[in-house]
Amino acid sequence: MPRFSVHLDYLFTERPFLQRFDAAAAAGFGAIECRFPVGIPAEQFRQAAERNKLGILGINTPTGGDDEFGFCAVPGREAEWKDMFAEALDYVSAVGASAVHCLAGKVRPEQYAAANKVFVENLKRAADQAAAKNVKLLLEPINHYDQPDYFLTHVEHAAEIIAKVGASNVFIQYDFYHVQIVEGDLIRRLEKHFPMVGHLQCSQVPVRNEPDERGEINYPFVFAEVDRLGYTGWIGCEYRPRGKTEAGLGWGRPFGLKTAS
Repeated sequence: MPRFSVHLDYLFTERPFLQRFDAAAAAGFGAIECRFPVGIPAEQFRQAAERNKLGILGINTPTGGDDEFGFCAVPGREAEWKDMFAEALDYVSAVGASAVHCLAGKVRPEQYAAANKVFVENLKRAADQAAAKNVKLLLEPINHYDQPDYFLTHVEHAAEIIAKVGASNVFIQYDFYHVQIVEGDLIRRLEKHFPMVGHLQCSQVPVRNEPDERGEINYPFVFAEVDRLGYTGWIGCEYRPRGKTEAGLGWGRPFGLKTAS
């Protein structure tokens, strides 16, 4: 049966950040993930997770400025990437998380060739540093509607980059929402790249709401297929609730999640 983690920057946002851990555990989630938690001391983050017996999965690298979304593949920003990754890896290690989601960044089309080289070289160094701390790196293809000019949009591109990096701790973060918007063919694509998939995420298309049947993706079928493939990791809930978070958890009742009483 699928296991679900909660993305703390999307669900339970009615509460202050550290109180979302308590709400997630009360709703039946077993693990959490998030963007880089700016302003939250690592010790407080770790204690909130331990208090609720929640596993800590991936944490994003910092995004940068207001119109930026990371620097891992951005030519000319290698020094900033190095500092951002070091900050993220230190935080992940301090809280006991298992992975760093490496944000590729936004790149103009004329920079694509250079960006591919930068991406690979940055990830090679980062993978070595992460491996020394038993941490995985995750690469997530993201659609251009949500993040215009984002460099990594296709699963196949992520697989090519991972092959060039050649490290055993670099994986695809496969978000059904983004893959459906960019490419579709969700299950065959997942099957093809399954050995490279380190984490799954879900939300409905087109408006990123609950992973129920009110949209393009048939999630009961998808979750059954994930089970069939033998996936034993977590599926991250990275969606925007239509109302209060607990009121929209009906989709997860068959998997042990609890709705508002």
